[in-house]
Amino acid sequence: MLFGLKHSAGTEGKQVVALSSGAASLRRVAMLSVHTSPLDPPGGGDAGGMNVYVVETARRLAERGIEVEIFTRATASDQPPVVTLSPGVHVRHVTAGPFEGLAKGDLPAQLCAFTAGVMRAEVHHEPGWYDVIHSHYWLSGQVGWLARERWGVPLVHSAHTLAKVKNLLLAEGDEPEPRARVIGEEQVVAEADRLIASTAEEADELVQLYGANPDAVRTIAPGVDLDLFTPGSATAARNRLGLREDALTLLFVGRIQPLKAPDVLLRAAALMRHDPALAGRLQVVVLGAPSGSGLAHPRHLESLRDDLDLRDVVQFRPPASRAVVADYYRAADVTVVPSHNESFGLVALESQACGTPVVAAAVGGLPTAIADDVSGLLVDGHDPQQWAKVLTDLLRTPAVLAKLARGARPNAERFSWDRTADGLLVAYGEAIDEIGAARKLAVGQ
Repeated sequence: MLFGLKHSAGTEGKQVVALSSGAASLRRVAMLSVHTSPLDPPGGGDAGGMNVYVVETARRLAERGIEVEIFTRATASDQPPVVTLSPGVHVRHVTAGPFEGLAKGDLPAQLCAFTAGVMRAEVHHEPGWYDVIHSHYWLSGQVGWLARERWGVPLVHSAHTLAKVKNLLLAEGDEPEPRARVIGEEQVVAEADRLIASTAEEADELVQLYGANPDAVRTIAPGVDLDLFTPGSATAARNRLGLREDALTLLFVGRIQPLKAPDVLLRAAALMRHDPALAGRLQVVVLGAPSGSGLAHPRHLESLRDDLDLRDVVQFRPPASRAVVADYYRAADVTVVPSHNESFGLVALESQACGTPVVAAAVGGLPTAIADDVSGLLVDGHDPQQWAKVLTDLLRTPAVLAKLARGARPNAERFSWDRTADGLLVAYGEAIDEIGAARKLAVGQ
């Protein structure tokens, strides 16, 4: 049984208040997440916001009576073929290449093997088992493109990040995305029945940089778990985490790589520590692990901390469970997101949901996730001196900090995973209806 929508789509895209006939008949969704498993905790390796997105949307779809199967690459020989993530959500491990030692850049060579594994899973069911395919990231889109042709069902694709955009906004010294990825993305954009963008800016990038059909693009904002990420006592959270109670605490959450720019925060902290109002009181927590191009120099950030003489200021903490991450947000005075690009910025939403304001780079989806001067502050550029000034002025002005903290939770409440799932249901239904109409037209001819 498919439950009705709880809200209208409530995003920056098309507003819809009713289910189409395609969505009303929806029973099963095949989600594809080739390069990272939804079972992996975000914050290190290739696990990040996309993992959260896949898990949360799958759960919300299952709550509406839709079964979701998530296909991901097996990375260990002892992984069971199928793991039930939650009622109605099943993760299928597909063997494709060696279990360990494969970087994301090595995975295109394994797409044929992965696709074969996905096809084998489907042939054990009667025809028409899956009603729609939802692929995440371009590698999955390549697999989804072939499955779409084989199964005769629509392909809905979420890019999450775009190579052309990343290459336009590279951090100094970072490596550009390869031409093979650009071509792969162009192919998926051309073939997908619906393209899901997180923001209006991403929708424009799909059209302007990739030649996407505007009629195929739907803007559906990601959400935040408003039940898990809630305000709470900063003092209690600091005690649980072993952090100083009396410190002025800046928090970075995410994968440690040039794209996320944690070095900007450290360089800013080196300047801030000399301010008389902050001297001896500044505490910076970096919660995450090396990822992507950051794996080439996994100790770089620690070396930078030492070079900047910040051992007494900066603490590195490993990725944690979602509940513990919520405690880190509560413990912080400010969450800092200095990324060179973010397709949306789930960290910013989670922090605000916990009542902690955000200072973030004015890039990508962050201006959508943050209400500037209401729930946080947006900073142009990545000059550490500018970041140091913004953060110092904020920490030295408790009244402004308190005002932003009051605005954080209400801003986060504008977003929820229920709204995201509602928007996806509409997009799925549109795509199913279009496929059905095309079939009828073909028969009529």
